[in-house]
Amino acid sequence: MLNIMEVHETNRMIEQEKLDVRTITMGISLLDCASDSLETTCRRIYGKITGKARYLVATGQAIERDYGIPIVNKRLTVTPIALVGASCCKSSEDFVQIAQTLDQAAKEVGVDLIGGYSAIVSKSMTPADELLIRSLPQALSQTDIVCSSVNVGSTKTGIDMDAIALLGHVVKDIAFETRDNDSFGCVKFVAFCNAPDDNPFMAGGFHGVSEGDCVVNVGVSGPGVVSRALDEAKGKDMEFLCEIIKRTAFKITRVGQLVAQEASRRLGVPFGIIDLSLAPTAAPGDSVGEVLEKIGLDQVGAPGTTAALALLNDQVKKGGIMASSSVGGLSGAFIPVSEDKHMIDAAASGCLTIEKLEAMTCVCSVGLDMIAIPGDTSAATISGIMADEAAIGMVNQKTTAVRLIPVHGKTVGEQADFGGLMGYAPIIPVNQVGCSAFIDRGGRIPAPIHSFKN
Repeated sequence: MLNIMEVHETNRMIEQEKLDVRTITMGISLLDCASDSLETTCRRIYGKITGKARYLVATGQAIERDYGIPIVNKRLTVTPIALVGASCCKSSEDFVQIAQTLDQAAKEVGVDLIGGYSAIVSKSMTPADELLIRSLPQALSQTDIVCSSVNVGSTKTGIDMDAIALLGHVVKDIAFETRDNDSFGCVKFVAFCNAPDDNPFMAGGFHGVSEGDCVVNVGVSGPGVVSRALDEAKGKDMEFLCEIIKRTAFKITRVGQLVAQEASRRLGVPFGIIDLSLAPTAAPGDSVGEVLEKIGLDQVGAPGTTAALALLNDQVKKGGIMASSSVGGLSGAFIPVSEDKHMIDAAASGCLTIEKLEAMTCVCSVGLDMIAIPGDTSAATISGIMADEAAIGMVNQKTTAVRLIPVHGKTVGEQADFGGLMGYAPIIPVNQVGCSAFIDRGGRIPAPIHSFKN
């Protein structure tokens, strides 16, 4: 538990430095809902979600009141639906019915988002995986709070290029189907390499098959706290800077640990992990970009950005691990362009390019996230970017992801507005030189030599 000094510090971080618990996420296994009847499967899914999660939102609100700690989102993750629906779904439309059931059940219990409309195709696609992927334009345009992910590769298996080739077209179709809302459907989809089973953040969260029947995971966020702490490090050396970041991450994680244990106790559900990710918002003072600039950059994207981000990510993880034995998920620093005021400004000025962002993903927690690109970007180019990012994850044994929004009808220099935590983004250019001959080869990129560790 927190001692009295930590209570005072926590109050200051909440009141002045925008500390919040970004999400309490309940993970629910739906494996026992599978059947050979679509109607039965949907009924079981609805019943299990509404039964397990009926007190999640009220519990989160009670913890907020009792401890004064803001909990921004209450969310759900479920077993990858390609597995759950494999026996009963004979068409993409069948999978869409399950997506609509997830949407209805999540709204019934009052959560903000539900993740797990997902497929794991690290090596190749099953027929069910392919049907789910092809259903995404319809599923994400006809539901409101369902989020989806596809894991296209891993260090152990390589990269499924057939899935990546298909996803380039699917992302374009999602953008078209939600064209009246700045292609918002693409905000709810992410392609992963090395996806973690216990990620509480969206759009990539799902309840992995290695997890138990029901678990509570917590995602903590505190870029504003780290930013204010770095005011003490002005003019100091790297060792002092690292110590400040580690100590701050420790304090933030302690708050998350308290909330996670209390939520677990009140809900009667096992506590899973704390994801200590510096997840920004577009609000002033809540920016990872601002943290990087306080480390010494004139603007995010300048030379030195990747090194500064590597330092930040590592120190955040070191501080978090000292505070909790249950740190998991993605844990580190997120760089979603549309959700970070300083990154939005850097992208708008041209200082932060998609190539620089790709370099940064080698050392951050995830990947190319919430990047608005021209709506006429080709499917092959989108697939090529996914392949590049998956290769970074595969070779470096880390999680990487791509969440691109090709905003239908808009081009470089215009802006897309996604609302709420999703923020807004300038549409930035991408390299349009063709790569279709590479993407169209299909097959699988083999796992790297260092994957063979058995």
